[in-house]
Amino acid sequence: MSNDVEIQPYDGPVGGWGSVSSIARRVRDDDAPTALPELARQNKPDGFACVSCAWAKPANAHLAEFCENGAKATFAELTRRRVGAEFFARHAVSELLGWPDQALEHEGRLTEPLRYDAATDRYVPVGWQEAFADIGAQLKALQATPDATVFYTSGRASLETAYLYQLFARLYGTNNLPDSSNMCHESTSVALKAALGVPVGTVKLEDFEHTDCLFFFGQNVGSNSPRMLHPLQAASERGVPIIVFNPLHERGLEEFTNPQRPLQMATRSTTRIASRYHAVKPGGDIAAITGLCKALLELDDAAQADGRPRLLDTAFIAQHTHGFDDFAAFVRAQAWPDIEAASGLRRSALTESAQVYAKASATIGVYGMGLTQHELGVDNVRMLVNLLLMRGNIGKPGAGACPVRGHSNVQGQRTVGIAEKPELVPLDRLAAQYGFEPPRHKGMNTVEACEGVLDGRVQAFIGLGGNFVRAVPDHHAIEPAWRRLQLTVHVATKLNRSHLLPGATSYLLPCLGRIERDLQAGGVQTVSVEDSTACIHASRGQHAPASEHLLSEPAIVAGLARATLAPNPQVDWTAWVADYGRVRDAIEATWPDQFAQFNQRMHQPGGFARPLPAAQRQWNTESGKAEFKVPPRLDAAFAGDGGPDVLRLVTLRSNDQFNTTVYGYDDRLRGIQGTRDVLLMNRDDMRRLGVADGSQVTLACAAADAGPADGVLREVSGLRVVAYDLPPGCCAGYYPECNPVVPLNHHARESKVPAVKSVPVRVRAAA
Repeated sequence: MSNDVEIQPYDGPVGGWGSVSSIARRVRDDDAPTALPELARQNKPDGFACVSCAWAKPANAHLAEFCENGAKATFAELTRRRVGAEFFARHAVSELLGWPDQALEHEGRLTEPLRYDAATDRYVPVGWQEAFADIGAQLKALQATPDATVFYTSGRASLETAYLYQLFARLYGTNNLPDSSNMCHESTSVALKAALGVPVGTVKLEDFEHTDCLFFFGQNVGSNSPRMLHPLQAASERGVPIIVFNPLHERGLEEFTNPQRPLQMATRSTTRIASRYHAVKPGGDIAAITGLCKALLELDDAAQADGRPRLLDTAFIAQHTHGFDDFAAFVRAQAWPDIEAASGLRRSALTESAQVYAKASATIGVYGMGLTQHELGVDNVRMLVNLLLMRGNIGKPGAGACPVRGHSNVQGQRTVGIAEKPELVPLDRLAAQYGFEPPRHKGMNTVEACEGVLDGRVQAFIGLGGNFVRAVPDHHAIEPAWRRLQLTVHVATKLNRSHLLPGATSYLLPCLGRIERDLQAGGVQTVSVEDSTACIHASRGQHAPASEHLLSEPAIVAGLARATLAPNPQVDWTAWVADYGRVRDAIEATWPDQFAQFNQRMHQPGGFARPLPAAQRQWNTESGKAEFKVPPRLDAAFAGDGGPDVLRLVTLRSNDQFNTTVYGYDDRLRGIQGTRDVLLMNRDDMRRLGVADGSQVTLACAAADAGPADGVLREVSGLRVVAYDLPPGCCAGYYPECNPVVPLNHHARESKVPAVKSVPVRVRAAA
């Protein structure tokens, strides 16, 4: 927290001079002067893929194809600050545990491999080969029970690294391959696979040029994917209606000043983004979409009665879908007062938006974690698909489902085998390629890995990036259990809190960043990533590495594998590290349809698109058609966790962070400066609960079933109340600071994504 806390309502646009000023301050704060030239290469066809979000990269790039947070991610990676043995000689691990998250990462890049020394409570330098040998020996000792080891992946590792990593885990004998999508968009993977036969969205970047209607659900573009504002600005200026359903009024979906338009910057003019903005209750999305569907059915009934053309795409429904009659019966049976109560929206508002939808010929449904991170997160996504199917808005230009993924390559990692579900991976093909029998049983996802840490089944954790302990729920239960692990290994670029909770043996293995030159025996290497629209892009770093002691992620994975596994004549780790093109050949051999001519196509401007059958109206589902689904109830929040004093907590990111990485303490777009210890509340709830604006409160979990860790105190104290425009009955606070109030068992059905967008809580005034 900064010493200067200021909270003032913000009514300016996203982008504009505020974004430019924030970038200028951050390059100074991060001491990253050499990063400025690199920004010209960011997200360009001949440059590097941003290490932040996964939004699509256009073939015809803008002059500046980076956003405010993307620039901050580049500055953070190219900072001149360093963390090596000298840093740990000055600071014990127990001391560093008391530092804020932002202060830890602000210290800079890790420069050499380190091993935790319990006697001195410090990390000490170790040679790479010694580290690999010791880690390999410990993994061998655990290999009799391979599921005691977890191989976790954050979203930034390249396709090449992810492929080697999943092969390492399966050769070891486990499918314990949780990744960051388990915490955000696993609900998407489950829902879209069941409904459409593909686990990813069906929209390409060019579809935004052809759409004539956009629906947004639970997505904060201004903070989470600002480059998306370019196609949204163009759509708005064409007169395309943009209809938003989100509990908070986020500035990125209201107004935008484009920093790349000199006239707009000079005149401080703005572009309106949302044409209609509906502040839906947290957990009320199923009810809101049910209202849209009900209004559409009523409009269609009226059209039939008057002899006008139908508003439903009946030909598409008959030829391409299954289950419509049951779904329509459910919608018709819902009473408008129940829909209004569950959604927090009026019938007239939902009907008006349905009328707009009925007039559009091509609609895109965009959504983020505001849909996926609920108990009925999968059903939330299925409901949006239901709405799109009613008018044939899957598999035609300008239409489709568009989940906005978070981390840079989180979608691509799944594509190349990072999955705990064996049915998602061509195991027979891997068996034939590499002459082994892959494990066929289900592995652990993120929630299950946490359960395994708590009950002792998990003994070793290998982390390929990320800040796992800080990111997961039940913080006060996981941290002490983490110290009981036999082995913790973290492949990382910078220090974070998870690194300060060592197991009996613990290593920090520093890797090259994506922006840095990766020189191997075969020359300078290129990697690849997949964006949110299932397009594959090359990424080539040119900046000098932060330290001569850094290894690339593929080299680290190969080093661990060689030290752990028995030799396999069909697996040449050394050749793969020397030339990543050979890894891409192996990926193509495993997925020949998805990655045909991988090496030849990867440099294509705009990326090459993976084939998505649903986009051609080919449905790889059980029925062979797109599936309508009836939701179990209107309210997506947890049932039975109510009461007059219980609020629904929504966790948020600020525009000064990305995932668990906090760049600073200012959330300009919400008017909060100098602190993250805040709780946003509706004024009526403040009066009802007897708390004042600016007062200090404690936030406590109010879930009916607190979870598996008995006796854990699920509270966060010292939060400052901020009066804010959000629906009554809910409140909002920052992630990951509010994670301690989220029980581990508070997750989505089917996908087990933590349900952090509707957590039942109580607010208690400070003594």
